[in-house]
Amino acid sequence: MAPSARDRISVDLHGLKAALVARAQAERVDVSVVVRRAVERELGVAAATTELAGKPCSPRAASVTVKLSIRLKGAEAAQLAALSKRTGLSRSAYVAGLLAEVPLLVSGSAARPDVLAALNASCAELSTLSRNLYHLATLLRQGHVRAAMEYREMLDTLGGDVREHLEVAASLLAELRPARPTRIALRQRPRATA
Repeated sequence: MAPSARDRISVDLHGLKAALVARAQAERVDVSVVVRRAVERELGVAAATTELAGKPCSPRAASVTVKLSIRLKGAEAAQLAALSKRTGLSRSAYVAGLLAEVPLLVSGSAARPDVLAALNASCAELSTLSRNLYHLATLLRQGHVRAAMEYREMLDTLGGDVREHLEVAASLLAELRPARPTRIALRQRPRATA
């Protein structure tokens, strides 16, 4: 049987359990984290399991999905659930968006469903323009010039309508784009050749 990477030991705390649990709760960490830090200090060693905060992950580690458990107060958990529901995202996608500094999530300037509704409305208008252009082209192919003249006003405003759609789409997509690229996106970006 292979040895476990986790070393376990039972300790009689002689009445210190309540203080230990209170300290862990105050720091919002597991009791074992507080115990490991105390043992590390006493032994004067750094644990092999020291967290790599701020250090870049290997490409494989960055792309692997992991389960993360966090401790929140009841009100905070409810707030997280409500905010993720309001944006139409899962809680994990919402937290990942916050970490990536997606402007829409960080600023809270608009609800994601509203942004998507505005983008859908703009796309629907563009789709209507597309159908009208197709119908106009059909009329012209068939030689129905008089009927095609009914589309004159649409043609006069076509450029402005398309520009307006592109501006709406660009601004809304900018709100959904992370403020800073993720490490994975940076690694996948093609390198410039000189």
